[in-house]
Amino acid sequence: MKKVVLKKLEDLGKEVVEKLEKGENPYIEIPVRGLSNVIYDEKRRRIILGDKVLKRYFFNVAHAKKFMQTFLVAAFCKNLLEENIHASLRETFYSLKRTLPNSKENTFDTQDESDPVIVDLEVTLDVLREQLHINADARGRLVGDLVIKDRGDVIDCSKLGSGGWFIPSNVEDIEFEKINAKFVLVVEKVGAFERLHEDGFWRKHKCILIGTVGQPARGCRRMIQRLAYEFGLPVYVFVDADPYGWYIYSVIKYGSMSLAHISDRLGTQTAKFIGLTISDIEKYNLKNYTIKARDVDIKRAKELLKYQWFKSKEWQREINLMIKKGIKAELEALASKGLRFVSDKYLPEKIKNKEFLD
Repeated sequence: MKKVVLKKLEDLGKEVVEKLEKGENPYIEIPVRGLSNVIYDEKRRRIILGDKVLKRYFFNVAHAKKFMQTFLVAAFCKNLLEENIHASLRETFYSLKRTLPNSKENTFDTQDESDPVIVDLEVTLDVLREQLHINADARGRLVGDLVIKDRGDVIDCSKLGSGGWFIPSNVEDIEFEKINAKFVLVVEKVGAFERLHEDGFWRKHKCILIGTVGQPARGCRRMIQRLAYEFGLPVYVFVDADPYGWYIYSVIKYGSMSLAHISDRLGTQTAKFIGLTISDIEKYNLKNYTIKARDVDIKRAKELLKYQWFKSKEWQREINLMIKKGIKAELEALASKGLRFVSDKYLPEKIKNKEFLD
């Protein structure tokens, strides 16, 4: 893959040089990432970018600085790939920040300038930022009967104590040496992850347990997809019964609007929602352990109702039920039935009976 990415970077540079040699105004075509160009593809069940593109010209006062910044980042990424090293977003900013000769103009003033340019390059070349050797913040934990190789180190994910394996931001070069699992269980909350880990849920049910620690980072989402697609493992997502938990599920499954250009590499279309639902509150007698929904929660729930990927009868029912009752619930509410209730009854029952939302 590194050779492919290097060639794309080199071709981008050559194209500009060729235009200059012909006396033309060189430009870069960049797909528009705004909401006006974000589409839900029902056939592929994926959030994608539409066909709109913008042209960034060199000989244009409004474009010149961004044009320069784009090629500064491209050259930096080429060096990273050739040296086989990686840089964080923050390191990239500081590596490229400087004052242009004989001027008071900086290449970049803040990281808020460099980060979007990196995404521009990512979407223009149709590669992952991680494949350009630029890493973002890492977040997420994993445990299971899985042996991986990470930069030459062999790691047994079943023998990492109470913490599990910390999922890095870049999982492109992770090699799977051994995998013994029937499914992947993705958990939003740290507390729920630690409960299931301590109870040995993953051993008893032969699964890979992943904790996203809130909205999943790119590396975490990519790892989920790799496990699902490369090994055919079912993916079940376990999140709070509120609009934010449900949106976490949709991001894992369909991709996000802000990263629509790489949903095919981050979204896992086979993922299914295992809970928590508003219906579960009645079924498991959790009425005394719910939280009153705030106005902002109701507003967000109404927004979800309009998303095409939440248009199924089941999802419309659950979201409307939340709005009608004006309540929400956290995963930890299940602890009211006993600390091991979630491991011994709730999840095993849902999996056995295939009580999923899709």
